[in-house]
Amino acid sequence: MSSEESLRIAIVHEWLTGMRGGEKCVEALCEAFPQADVFTLIHLPGSVSPTIERAVKQTTFIQNLPGARTHYRRYLPLFPSAIRSLDLDGYDLVISSHHCVAKGVRVPRQALHICYCHTPMRYLWTKYDEYFSKGRAGFFTRAAMQVVARPMRRWDRATASNPHHFVATCQNVRQRIREIYGRDSEIVNPPVNTALFPLSAGEGSYFLMVSALVPYKRVDLAIEAFNRCGDRLVIVGTGPNDRALRALARPNISFEGWRSDDELRQYYEGCRGLIFPGDEDFGIVPLEAMSAGKPVLAYARGGALETVKVTPELKTGTFFHHQTVDDLLQGLEQMKSTRFDSGAIRRHALAFDREIFKSRMKDFCLSRWRTFVARSPEALMPEQVIAAVR
Repeated sequence: MSSEESLRIAIVHEWLTGMRGGEKCVEALCEAFPQADVFTLIHLPGSVSPTIERAVKQTTFIQNLPGARTHYRRYLPLFPSAIRSLDLDGYDLVISSHHCVAKGVRVPRQALHICYCHTPMRYLWTKYDEYFSKGRAGFFTRAAMQVVARPMRRWDRATASNPHHFVATCQNVRQRIREIYGRDSEIVNPPVNTALFPLSAGEGSYFLMVSALVPYKRVDLAIEAFNRCGDRLVIVGTGPNDRALRALARPNISFEGWRSDDELRQYYEGCRGLIFPGDEDFGIVPLEAMSAGKPVLAYARGGALETVKVTPELKTGTFFHHQTVDDLLQGLEQMKSTRFDSGAIRRHALAFDREIFKSRMKDFCLSRWRTFVARSPEALMPEQVIAAVR
């Protein structure tokens, strides 16, 4: 075993194709552990931050499959075998950044495996219909998923015993890990770069969405609502639903594609508020907007309930309670008529700063490492196995 100063650390993340919430967590982990190497199913060079780019060590055969660079999700049934093909020999600490298959990576016996879980695989459990129902996916995709979904669920549950420890992004995900995987977890909220998104004094001239253009984000719902009300909506993000969503939108809605962090800061500064209509596992974007002092209109489910505050003492946004156009528009009118304290909104966001994430994750990993290197029989077994033995 290595000393803490010379630990060989591997960070395993499903894919590196853009800087979304999961990749921002990987970036912060790379900063917390600058000696770490990053392993992934597929990497599109130039699509993630220089911090991650420098750390990428190995990809899998998915990288070279036809069309994988733009349609890698079509190879979902191959992901379990691909993740197991990664070679982690010689590493002491493995941190899997998991929302699909990362926790299924093969880890050397002498290595400690900590899973930072964004969510159990949403394609199979909580969002299956939103990805694979009629109208959401083509006939052949739906037919294929009917065949592979059950064995993939079995695999997903079976590999839940792989990590020695789980860390959840929030209470919402912690409960999901308990229900689906039968494992307990610590909570470390994802990192928010509050220094990058400073307080904005301006009122703003448009409403903003920052989102991957995928079904469960419910960008379509926001478009339908703003088509009706006529207010200006700016959408920052890319994804497989780009063309279909553009076809729905009227001229008051603009699509800005992917933007750098510096450009994104300007979009936050110029907006009146953020629109967040999906049921998210956690959601870093609302906290980025709040870091800039901007209120958030959020669907009252999932992680938003833990980050958006609507109390007599603190108001950082408003909620709508049903994913309908009428409810979203009612919430929008409520947000427009509410006086928000932008300074109080930012102070709330500071509790989620990335330095806090880095410190907590580093402390958690190293404290578990100290226990692990004691080399007691229990230190070499996952918590679930220990409970079974007892």
